Amino acid sequence: MRIKRVVGVGGAVIAAASLLAGVAGGRSAGAQAAASRPQAGSAVIGEWADRVSVTVDPEGRLRAPDEAVWHAYVSLAMYNAVVGIEGRYVPYRWRARGPRDASAEAAAATAARRVLLSGFPQAGPALEKAWKESLAKVPDGPAEQRGVAFGERAARHVMALRADDGRGASVPFAPLPGPGTWRPTPPAYEGFTTAWFGRLRPFLLDEPGRFRPGPPPGRTSARYARDLAEVKAYGARTGSRRSAWQTETARFVARMDIQRALGDHAARHAFGIADTARLYAAANTVMMDATIVAWDAKLHYGTWRPVTAIREADTDGNPDTEADPSWEPLLPTPAHPDYLSGHATWAGALMRALEELFGTSRVDLRVPSASTGTTRHYEDSADYVRDVVDARVWSGIHTRTADVVGSATGKRVAAWALKRYFRPSR
Repeated sequence: MRIKRVVGVGGAVIAAASLLAGVAGGRSAGAQAAASRPQAGSAVIGEWADRVSVTVDPEGRLRAPDEAVWHAYVSLAMYNAVVGIEGRYVPYRWRARGPRDASAEAAAATAARRVLLSGFPQAGPALEKAWKESLAKVPDGPAEQRGVAFGERAARHVMALRADDGRGASVPFAPLPGPGTWRPTPPAYEGFTTAWFGRLRPFLLDEPGRFRPGPPPGRTSARYARDLAEVKAYGARTGSRRSAWQTETARFVARMDIQRALGDHAARHAFGIADTARLYAAANTVMMDATIVAWDAKLHYGTWRPVTAIREADTDGNPDTEADPSWEPLLPTPAHPDYLSGHATWAGALMRALEELFGTSRVDLRVPSASTGTTRHYEDSADYVRDVVDARVWSGIHTRTADVVGSATGKRVAAWALKRYFRPSR
Protein backbone atom coordinates (compact mmCIF):
# COMPACT_ATOMS: atom_id res chain seq x y z
CA MET A 1 0.00 0.00 0.00
CA ARG A 2 1.41 3.36 -1.03
CA ILE A 3 -0.98 5.65 0.80
CA LYS A 4 0.36 7.99 3.47
CA ARG A 5 -1.76 9.87 5.96
CA VAL A 6 -0.98 13.41 6.99
CA VAL A 7 -2.97 14.75 9.94
CA GLY A 8 -4.21 18.34 9.73
CA VAL A 9 -5.73 19.49 6.47
CA GLY A 10 -4.59 23.12 6.52
CA GLY A 11 -1.03 22.30 7.57
CA ALA A 12 -0.77 19.65 4.90
CA VAL A 13 -1.59 22.10 2.14
CA ILE A 14 0.92 24.66 3.38
CA ALA A 15 3.69 22.13 3.91
CA ALA A 16 3.07 20.56 0.54
CA ALA A 17 3.81 23.83 -1.23
CA SER A 18 7.47 23.59 -0.17
CA LEU A 19 8.08 20.26 -1.91
CA LEU A 20 10.04 20.21 -5.15
CA ALA A 21 8.61 19.29 -8.51
CA GLY A 22 11.06 16.41 -8.75
CA VAL A 23 8.51 14.03 -7.27
CA ALA A 24 6.95 13.91 -10.72
CA GLY A 25 9.66 11.60 -12.02
CA GLY A 26 8.41 9.43 -14.83
CA ARG A 27 6.08 12.09 -16.22
CA SER A 28 5.88 12.87 -19.89
CA ALA A 29 8.22 15.44 -21.40
CA GLY A 30 5.31 17.89 -21.72
CA ALA A 31 4.43 17.59 -18.04
CA GLN A 32 8.08 18.03 -17.03
CA ALA A 33 8.28 21.16 -19.15
CA ALA A 34 5.15 22.49 -17.46
CA ALA A 35 6.74 21.90 -14.07
CA SER A 36 9.78 23.97 -15.05
CA ARG A 37 7.83 27.12 -15.88
CA PRO A 38 7.32 29.92 -13.35
CA GLN A 39 4.00 29.86 -11.52
CA ALA A 40 3.44 33.61 -11.36
CA GLY A 41 -0.28 34.30 -11.24
CA SER A 42 -1.33 30.64 -11.33
CA ALA A 43 -2.60 30.74 -7.73
CA VAL A 44 -5.59 32.76 -8.91
CA ILE A 45 -7.17 29.59 -10.36
CA GLY A 46 -7.18 27.78 -7.03
CA GLU A 47 -8.25 30.87 -5.13
CA TRP A 48 -11.37 31.22 -7.27
CA ALA A 49 -12.06 27.49 -7.07
CA ASP A 50 -12.17 27.95 -3.30
CA ARG A 51 -14.45 30.94 -3.83
CA VAL A 52 -16.89 28.70 -5.73
CA SER A 53 -17.42 26.55 -2.65
CA VAL A 54 -17.85 29.55 -0.37
CA THR A 55 -20.34 31.16 -2.75
CA VAL A 56 -22.39 28.15 -3.78
CA ASP A 57 -22.53 26.31 -0.45
CA PRO A 58 -21.46 28.62 2.39
CA GLU A 59 -22.95 26.37 5.07
CA GLY A 60 -21.78 23.06 3.63
CA ARG A 61 -25.26 21.61 3.20
CA LEU A 62 -25.45 20.89 -0.53
CA ARG A 63 -24.86 17.50 -2.09
CA ALA A 64 -21.56 17.22 -3.96
CA PRO A 65 -23.05 17.33 -7.49
CA ASP A 66 -24.96 20.56 -6.73
CA GLU A 67 -21.67 22.32 -6.12
CA ALA A 68 -19.77 20.39 -8.80
CA VAL A 69 -21.77 21.88 -11.65
CA TRP A 70 -20.65 25.38 -10.64
CA HIS A 71 -17.04 24.26 -10.39
CA ALA A 72 -17.38 23.10 -13.99
CA TYR A 73 -18.88 26.42 -15.13
CA VAL A 74 -16.24 28.52 -13.40
CA SER A 75 -13.22 26.39 -14.32
CA LEU A 76 -14.25 26.40 -17.99
CA ALA A 77 -14.63 30.17 -18.00
CA MET A 78 -11.21 30.62 -16.39
CA TYR A 79 -9.67 28.11 -18.79
CA ASN A 80 -10.99 29.92 -21.85
CA ALA A 81 -9.96 33.27 -20.42
CA VAL A 82 -6.41 32.09 -19.76
CA VAL A 83 -5.65 30.02 -22.87
CA GLY A 84 -7.33 32.63 -25.04
CA ILE A 85 -4.47 34.92 -23.99
CA GLU A 86 -1.63 32.51 -23.22
CA GLY A 87 -2.28 29.99 -25.98
CA ARG A 88 -0.78 26.49 -25.55
CA TYR A 89 -4.15 24.69 -25.36
CA VAL A 90 -7.28 24.64 -27.49
CA PRO A 91 -10.08 26.71 -25.91
CA TYR A 92 -13.34 25.03 -24.96
CA ARG A 93 -15.81 25.45 -27.83
CA TRP A 94 -14.55 28.94 -28.62
CA ARG A 95 -12.47 30.47 -31.36
CA ALA A 96 -11.83 33.85 -29.75
CA ARG A 97 -8.31 34.99 -28.91
CA GLY A 98 -7.44 37.73 -26.47
CA PRO A 99 -4.69 40.35 -26.73
CA ARG A 100 -1.31 38.72 -26.18
CA ASP A 101 -0.31 41.51 -23.83
CA ALA A 102 -3.42 41.12 -21.65
CA SER A 103 -3.14 39.83 -18.09
CA ALA A 104 -4.27 36.19 -17.93
CA GLU A 105 -4.50 36.50 -14.15
CA ALA A 106 -6.95 39.42 -14.38
CA ALA A 107 -8.89 37.56 -17.07
CA ALA A 108 -9.25 34.42 -14.92
CA ALA A 109 -10.44 36.30 -11.84
CA THR A 110 -12.90 38.34 -13.87
CA ALA A 111 -14.31 35.29 -15.65
CA ALA A 112 -14.86 33.46 -12.36
CA ARG A 113 -16.48 36.48 -10.74
CA ARG A 114 -18.85 37.02 -13.65
CA VAL A 115 -20.00 33.37 -13.72
CA LEU A 116 -20.66 33.31 -10.00
CA LEU A 117 -22.53 36.63 -10.12
CA SER A 118 -24.82 35.17 -12.76
CA GLY A 119 -26.03 32.51 -10.35
CA PHE A 120 -25.57 34.16 -6.98
CA PRO A 121 -26.18 37.91 -7.23
CA GLN A 122 -26.72 38.07 -3.47
CA ALA A 123 -23.00 37.26 -3.07
CA GLY A 124 -22.08 40.38 -5.05
CA PRO A 125 -20.29 42.30 -2.26
CA ALA A 126 -18.13 39.32 -1.28
CA LEU A 127 -17.33 38.54 -4.90
CA GLU A 128 -16.46 42.18 -5.61
CA LYS A 129 -14.08 42.21 -2.65
CA ALA A 130 -12.39 38.97 -3.73
CA TRP A 131 -12.11 40.23 -7.31
CA LYS A 132 -10.43 43.47 -6.23
CA GLU A 133 -8.00 41.45 -4.10
CA SER A 134 -7.10 39.39 -7.17
CA LEU A 135 -6.61 42.49 -9.33
CA ALA A 136 -4.44 44.08 -6.66
CA LYS A 137 -1.81 41.45 -7.51
CA VAL A 138 -1.76 42.60 -11.14
CA PRO A 139 0.05 45.82 -12.12
CA ASP A 140 -2.37 48.60 -13.05
CA GLY A 141 -2.46 49.53 -16.68
CA PRO A 142 -3.58 48.38 -20.14
CA ALA A 143 -2.65 44.71 -19.56
CA GLU A 144 -4.94 44.52 -16.56
CA GLN A 145 -7.75 46.34 -18.37
CA ARG A 146 -7.52 44.09 -21.40
CA GLY A 147 -7.46 41.02 -19.18
CA VAL A 148 -10.62 42.17 -17.40
CA ALA A 149 -12.40 42.78 -20.71
CA PHE A 150 -11.42 39.37 -22.10
CA GLY A 151 -12.40 37.61 -18.88
CA GLU A 152 -15.88 39.12 -19.17
CA ARG A 153 -16.13 37.79 -22.73
CA ALA A 154 -15.00 34.32 -21.68
CA ALA A 155 -17.57 34.15 -18.89
CA ARG A 156 -20.43 35.31 -21.09
CA HIS A 157 -19.50 32.73 -23.72
CA VAL A 158 -19.47 29.80 -21.30
CA MET A 159 -22.77 30.80 -19.70
CA ALA A 160 -24.32 31.18 -23.15
CA LEU A 161 -23.16 27.66 -24.00
CA ARG A 162 -24.77 26.38 -20.79
CA ALA A 163 -28.06 28.26 -21.14
CA ASP A 164 -31.05 25.99 -20.56
CA ASP A 165 -28.79 22.99 -19.92
CA GLY A 166 -31.30 21.34 -17.59
CA ARG A 167 -29.79 22.43 -14.28
CA GLY A 168 -32.40 22.10 -11.55
CA ALA A 169 -35.12 20.90 -13.94
CA SER A 170 -37.98 18.77 -12.67
CA VAL A 171 -37.31 15.17 -13.67
CA PRO A 172 -40.00 12.71 -12.53
CA PHE A 173 -38.90 9.38 -11.13
CA ALA A 174 -41.57 6.95 -9.99
CA PRO A 175 -40.48 3.31 -10.43
CA LEU A 176 -43.06 0.64 -9.84
CA PRO A 177 -42.90 -0.47 -6.21
CA GLY A 178 -41.61 -3.95 -5.55
CA PRO A 179 -38.49 -6.00 -4.77
CA GLY A 180 -35.33 -4.56 -6.28
CA THR A 181 -36.66 -1.08 -7.06
CA TRP A 182 -35.53 2.07 -5.31
CA ARG A 183 -37.65 3.82 -2.76
CA PRO A 184 -36.83 6.61 -0.23
CA THR A 185 -34.52 5.39 2.52
CA PRO A 186 -34.31 6.04 6.25
CA PRO A 187 -33.91 8.16 8.23
CA ALA A 188 -35.12 11.11 6.09
CA TYR A 189 -37.08 9.16 3.46
CA GLU A 190 -36.28 11.89 0.96
CA GLY A 191 -37.34 11.62 -2.68
CA PHE A 192 -34.97 11.48 -5.65
CA THR A 193 -34.76 15.26 -5.95
CA THR A 194 -31.42 15.24 -7.77
CA ALA A 195 -32.75 13.21 -10.70
CA TRP A 196 -32.07 16.21 -12.95
CA PHE A 197 -28.36 15.35 -12.98
CA GLY A 198 -29.20 12.38 -15.17
CA ARG A 199 -30.74 14.71 -17.76
CA LEU A 200 -28.27 17.60 -17.50
CA ARG A 201 -26.66 18.39 -20.84
CA PRO A 202 -23.07 17.04 -20.71
CA PHE A 203 -20.09 19.34 -20.90
CA LEU A 204 -17.90 17.11 -23.06
CA LEU A 205 -19.86 14.01 -24.04
CA ASP A 206 -22.22 13.95 -26.97
CA GLU A 207 -24.66 11.49 -25.38
CA PRO A 208 -24.39 10.04 -21.84
CA GLY A 209 -26.38 6.98 -22.80
CA ARG A 210 -23.50 5.70 -24.92
CA PHE A 211 -21.57 5.06 -21.68
CA ARG A 212 -24.45 3.43 -19.83
CA PRO A 213 -23.24 0.01 -18.59
CA GLY A 214 -25.21 -3.21 -18.69
CA PRO A 215 -27.66 -4.04 -15.90
CA PRO A 216 -26.63 -4.90 -12.34
CA PRO A 217 -26.68 -8.55 -11.18
CA GLY A 218 -30.14 -10.10 -11.03
CA ARG A 219 -31.64 -10.44 -7.58
CA THR A 220 -31.55 -14.24 -7.71
CA SER A 221 -27.89 -14.43 -8.82
CA ALA A 222 -24.95 -15.55 -6.71
CA ARG A 223 -23.17 -12.24 -7.37
CA TYR A 224 -26.11 -10.30 -5.98
CA ALA A 225 -26.05 -12.44 -2.84
CA ARG A 226 -22.30 -11.90 -2.41
CA ASP A 227 -22.66 -8.15 -2.86
CA LEU A 228 -25.40 -7.97 -0.27
CA ALA A 229 -23.56 -10.21 2.20
CA GLU A 230 -20.44 -8.02 1.98
CA VAL A 231 -22.17 -4.70 2.54
CA LYS A 232 -24.29 -6.26 5.29
CA ALA A 233 -21.19 -7.49 7.13
CA TYR A 234 -18.83 -4.56 6.56
CA GLY A 235 -21.19 -1.62 6.15
CA ALA A 236 -23.30 -1.96 9.29
CA ARG A 237 -23.35 0.86 11.80
CA THR A 238 -22.99 -1.57 14.70
CA GLY A 239 -21.58 -5.09 14.86
CA SER A 240 -19.59 -4.62 11.66
CA ARG A 241 -16.47 -6.51 10.64
CA ARG A 242 -14.78 -3.25 9.66
CA SER A 243 -11.37 -2.42 11.09
CA ALA A 244 -10.66 1.04 12.51
CA TRP A 245 -8.79 1.88 9.29
CA GLN A 246 -11.72 0.82 7.16
CA THR A 247 -14.11 2.94 9.22
CA GLU A 248 -11.85 5.95 8.87
CA THR A 249 -11.58 5.34 5.12
CA ALA A 250 -15.36 5.26 4.81
CA ARG A 251 -15.64 8.60 6.61
CA PHE A 252 -12.65 10.12 4.81
CA VAL A 253 -14.02 9.47 1.33
CA ALA A 254 -17.42 10.96 2.18
CA ARG A 255 -16.15 14.57 2.05
CA MET A 256 -12.88 14.80 0.14
CA ASP A 257 -11.76 18.24 -1.07
CA ILE A 258 -10.67 17.56 -4.63
CA GLN A 259 -10.39 21.25 -5.54
CA ARG A 260 -7.79 21.84 -2.87
CA ALA A 261 -5.95 18.69 -3.89
CA LEU A 262 -5.70 19.97 -7.46
CA GLY A 263 -4.39 23.33 -6.30
CA ASP A 264 -1.83 21.71 -4.04
CA HIS A 265 -0.57 19.54 -6.89
CA ALA A 266 -0.29 22.51 -9.24
CA ALA A 267 1.64 24.50 -6.62
CA ARG A 268 4.09 21.72 -5.75
CA HIS A 269 4.79 21.02 -9.41
CA ALA A 270 5.14 24.73 -10.28
CA PHE A 271 2.44 24.71 -12.92
CA GLY A 272 2.06 27.90 -14.91
CA ILE A 273 -1.32 29.59 -15.13
CA ALA A 274 -2.32 27.85 -18.38
CA ASP A 275 -1.49 24.39 -17.04
CA THR A 276 -3.28 25.11 -13.78
CA ALA A 277 -6.40 26.35 -15.58
CA ARG A 278 -6.34 23.27 -17.81
CA LEU A 279 -5.98 20.95 -14.80
CA TYR A 280 -9.04 22.40 -13.06
CA ALA A 281 -11.15 22.60 -16.22
CA ALA A 282 -10.41 19.05 -17.35
CA ALA A 283 -10.89 17.55 -13.89
CA ASN A 284 -14.12 19.38 -13.12
CA THR A 285 -15.83 18.81 -16.45
CA VAL A 286 -14.83 15.15 -16.62
CA MET A 287 -16.11 14.56 -13.09
CA MET A 288 -19.34 16.36 -13.92
CA ASP A 289 -19.93 14.32 -17.05
CA ALA A 290 -19.16 11.14 -15.12
CA THR A 291 -21.79 12.19 -12.59
CA ILE A 292 -24.29 12.72 -15.41
CA VAL A 293 -23.58 9.22 -16.72
CA ALA A 294 -23.96 7.73 -13.23
CA TRP A 295 -27.29 9.49 -12.71
CA ASP A 296 -28.46 8.41 -16.16
CA ALA A 297 -27.88 4.82 -15.04
CA LYS A 298 -29.67 5.46 -11.75
CA LEU A 299 -32.70 6.72 -13.62
CA HIS A 300 -32.59 3.82 -16.08
CA TYR A 301 -32.13 0.94 -13.63
CA GLY A 302 -33.58 2.43 -10.42
CA THR A 303 -32.14 -0.23 -8.10
CA TRP A 304 -32.80 -0.26 -4.39
CA ARG A 305 -30.16 0.70 -1.86
CA PRO A 306 -28.48 -1.82 0.48
CA VAL A 307 -30.48 -0.62 3.50
CA THR A 308 -33.70 -1.52 1.68
CA ALA A 309 -32.36 -4.71 0.13
CA ILE A 310 -31.07 -6.03 3.46
CA ARG A 311 -34.19 -5.15 5.40
CA GLU A 312 -36.43 -6.70 2.74
CA ALA A 313 -34.22 -9.61 1.66
CA ASP A 314 -37.04 -12.03 2.35
CA THR A 315 -38.79 -10.60 -0.74
CA ASP A 316 -35.93 -10.80 -3.27
CA GLY A 317 -36.41 -14.44 -4.25
CA ASN A 318 -32.77 -15.31 -3.50
CA PRO A 319 -32.31 -18.26 -1.10
CA ASP A 320 -28.81 -17.05 -0.18
CA THR A 321 -29.91 -13.73 1.33
CA GLU A 322 -31.44 -13.23 4.77
CA ALA A 323 -33.47 -10.24 5.92
CA ASP A 324 -32.46 -8.05 8.85
CA PRO A 325 -35.30 -5.53 9.40
CA SER A 326 -33.26 -3.47 11.88
CA TRP A 327 -30.03 -3.16 9.85
CA GLU A 328 -28.53 0.35 9.52
CA PRO A 329 -25.57 1.60 7.46
CA LEU A 330 -22.54 3.37 8.92
CA LEU A 331 -23.33 6.58 7.02
CA PRO A 332 -26.73 7.96 5.99
CA THR A 333 -27.83 6.67 2.60
CA PRO A 334 -28.02 9.37 -0.10
CA ALA A 335 -31.43 9.83 -1.70
CA HIS A 336 -30.90 8.14 -5.05
CA PRO A 337 -30.58 4.58 -6.43
CA ASP A 338 -27.61 2.28 -5.90
CA TYR A 339 -26.43 1.55 -9.44
CA LEU A 340 -24.17 3.32 -10.41
CA SER A 341 -22.21 4.74 -7.50
CA GLY A 342 -21.68 8.44 -8.14
CA HIS A 343 -18.53 8.67 -6.01
CA ALA A 344 -16.91 5.69 -7.70
CA THR A 345 -17.85 6.86 -11.19
CA TRP A 346 -16.35 10.30 -10.85
CA ALA A 347 -13.34 8.87 -8.97
CA GLY A 348 -12.53 6.65 -11.93
CA ALA A 349 -13.07 9.58 -14.29
CA LEU A 350 -10.86 11.93 -12.28
CA MET A 351 -7.98 9.49 -12.06
CA ARG A 352 -8.10 8.63 -15.75
CA ALA A 353 -8.19 12.34 -16.57
CA LEU A 354 -5.11 12.98 -14.45
CA GLU A 355 -3.34 10.05 -16.07
CA GLU A 356 -4.07 11.57 -19.48
CA LEU A 357 -2.90 15.04 -18.40
CA PHE A 358 0.23 13.88 -16.57
CA GLY A 359 1.19 11.03 -18.87
CA THR A 360 1.53 8.61 -15.95
CA SER A 361 -0.51 6.84 -13.27
CA ARG A 362 1.68 8.50 -10.63
CA VAL A 363 -0.76 11.26 -9.81
CA ASP A 364 0.96 12.43 -6.59
CA LEU A 365 -2.25 13.77 -5.08
CA ARG A 366 -2.62 14.97 -1.49
CA VAL A 367 -6.32 14.85 -0.73
CA PRO A 368 -7.78 16.49 2.40
CA SER A 369 -11.09 15.44 3.92
CA ALA A 370 -13.49 17.62 5.86
CA SER A 371 -14.96 14.51 7.48
CA THR A 372 -11.82 13.38 9.28
CA GLY A 373 -9.58 16.46 9.25
CA THR A 374 -6.80 14.39 7.70
CA THR A 375 -4.99 14.31 4.38
CA ARG A 376 -4.01 11.21 2.44
CA HIS A 377 -1.28 11.10 -0.14
CA TYR A 378 -2.06 9.01 -3.21
CA GLU A 379 1.01 8.34 -5.29
CA ASP A 380 -0.78 6.10 -7.75
CA SER A 381 -4.22 6.55 -9.27
CA ALA A 382 -5.22 2.93 -8.60
CA ASP A 383 -4.84 3.45 -4.84
CA TYR A 384 -7.26 6.36 -4.90
CA VAL A 385 -9.89 4.46 -6.89
CA ARG A 386 -9.55 1.45 -4.60
CA ASP A 387 -10.17 3.55 -1.50
CA VAL A 388 -13.29 5.11 -2.99
CA VAL A 389 -14.70 1.76 -4.12
CA ASP A 390 -14.06 0.14 -0.74
CA ALA A 391 -15.27 3.15 1.22
CA ARG A 392 -18.75 3.15 -0.27
CA VAL A 393 -19.18 -0.52 0.66
CA TRP A 394 -17.77 0.02 4.15
CA SER A 395 -20.12 2.99 4.54
CA GLY A 396 -23.04 0.63 3.97
CA ILE A 397 -24.48 2.72 1.15
CA HIS A 398 -23.43 0.92 -2.06
CA THR A 399 -22.91 -2.60 -3.32
CA ARG A 400 -19.45 -3.42 -4.63
CA THR A 401 -20.77 -3.98 -8.14
CA ALA A 402 -22.21 -0.46 -8.24
CA ASP A 403 -18.76 0.85 -7.26
CA VAL A 404 -16.60 -1.32 -9.51
CA VAL A 405 -18.75 -0.84 -12.59
CA GLY A 406 -19.01 2.86 -11.76
CA SER A 407 -15.24 3.39 -11.60
CA ALA A 408 -14.74 1.51 -14.88
CA THR A 409 -17.47 3.61 -16.52
CA GLY A 410 -15.87 6.82 -15.27
CA LYS A 411 -12.54 5.83 -16.79
CA ARG A 412 -14.23 5.28 -20.15
CA VAL A 413 -15.85 8.71 -19.93
CA ALA A 414 -12.52 10.43 -19.21
CA ALA A 415 -10.62 8.56 -21.91
CA TRP A 416 -13.19 9.57 -24.50
CA ALA A 417 -13.34 13.20 -23.37
CA LEU A 418 -9.62 13.88 -23.03
CA LYS A 419 -8.99 12.72 -26.58
CA ARG A 420 -11.23 15.56 -27.76
CA TYR A 421 -10.85 18.41 -25.28
CA PHE A 422 -8.10 20.40 -23.53
CA ARG A 423 -5.58 19.31 -26.15
CA PRO A 424 -2.33 21.21 -26.83
CA SER A 425 -2.67 23.79 -29.57
CA ARG A 426 -0.64 23.40 -32.72
